[in-house]
Amino acid sequence: MNERPAPLPSLSRIRVFLLDDHEIVRRGVRDLLDAEPDIEVVGEAGTMDQALARGPAVRPDVALLDVRLPDGDGITVCRELRSLMPGLACLVLTSFDDDDALLDAIMAGAAGYVLKDLKGADLVAAVRTVASGRSILDPATTTRLMSSLRGDENAGAEPGSLLELSPREHEILGLIGEGLTNREIGGRLYLSEKTVKNHISRLLAKLGVERRVQAAVLATQAAGPEAGHFHASPPGASPRGPGPRRS
Repeated sequence: MNERPAPLPSLSRIRVFLLDDHEIVRRGVRDLLDAEPDIEVVGEAGTMDQALARGPAVRPDVALLDVRLPDGDGITVCRELRSLMPGLACLVLTSFDDDDALLDAIMAGAAGYVLKDLKGADLVAAVRTVASGRSILDPATTTRLMSSLRGDENAGAEPGSLLELSPREHEILGLIGEGLTNREIGGRLYLSEKTVKNHISRLLAKLGVERRVQAAVLATQAAGPEAGHFHASPPGASPRGPGPRRS
């Protein structure tokens, strides 16, 4: 009796969820990503309510989110989806070069923020980068934002050195970059909330900034270019391997 051979295991793909209020944009991005052998679009939505209802059901690795929506914004969706799926990597994709939106995205725990005028190959690279557990930001936007946050008239002014931070401060800075609160950082590192607060105060002073979001952006900026136009995650973060990140 002849036995049928066992099927070969399928290639593990990066599962992507799309949110954009323009159907033609969603179709174009879907076609672009589905053409890649390691990426699969598993769901899409055109409104915030649809995204919050459909996103958790398909368990994506990456959520590609438009900022401006008819019933809300993609940054709120990022925050809500990550509260349900902490392992989700959110990539904010927008037509607007908006510093406030970038700050909000960082604080919501977004892994990246890119503009819609980037090339298709760069968008694919961005999806793979955030799926692997790293962070990306448009470098020109990050440089301008840091100058604005620091109140520098000279955009080329050098920030405080990350080399001055202790290993523990580097570790905490990486978690700040992930959008964690002081309490969440304490739980992750088995430290009291007061101890975390003290560490953050010291690292902010060493970096010459006043707000924690400034430190997170500074760390991303100082990490150096990776994958062409993108920046790697802050020191202290633990980059994953090439496979998709899972919750």
